[in-house]
Amino acid sequence: MLENYIIYLKFLENKLTKFFDKQKPYIRCQKGCGLCCQNAQFPYSKLEIDYLMTGAWQLDLETKKLVAQNINRVIQEKNNFKGKPDEFKYDCPFLINNVCSVYKYRGIICRTFGLMYMGEDNKAKIPFCCFKGYNYANVIQDGSGVISSEKVKALGDVEEPVAFNISYKFLTCEDFEQGFKIKFGEKKPLIDWFINNNEKQNLAR
Repeated sequence: MLENYIIYLKFLENKLTKFFDKQKPYIRCQKGCGLCCQNAQFPYSKLEIDYLMTGAWQLDLETKKLVAQNINRVIQEKNNFKGKPDEFKYDCPFLINNVCSVYKYRGIICRTFGLMYMGEDNKAKIPFCCFKGYNYANVIQDGSGVISSEKVKALGDVEEPVAFNISYKFLTCEDFEQGFKIKFGEKKPLIDWFINNNEKQNLAR
């Protein structure tokens, strides 16, 4: 199953690379930013978490301990959270010094972040990092999240930003499962995969 999933990821990365290249005038992603790894829920399927853990086991012992500590901290934060469970957000426990410690093995939601995308309401959505001065910040109307045609024209000979169909729901749909002979399985927030199991303890051994 993981071998077929790796083939799927190569297919996905090829598509995403073309999309990012197409949007190059608007992309400000850089190593050490870490905004996409913070204050979110990070949906992961069973297949994705299995692949992620193959990378986690290869980390050096010190990094494993840091990840395990982060997991324990986030679980404690969730246990103390007073709001609705589906409103709980957290920093990814695999983020170490603002760098993903398992970058090669990261989930689908992590791979797609940064691009404009089509929301479930079929409207174009801009990644929240634009309000922090990153992706698409150079062409949005101040504080609105709406693309300014005038700002796009001011950049010269560039294509206007477009939204891609890269929703998590679409990229993990049955069509891809059948096409690549994979099964994503159960889906839930990343941290929930470490609640009531011994994966986090084993990381520190």
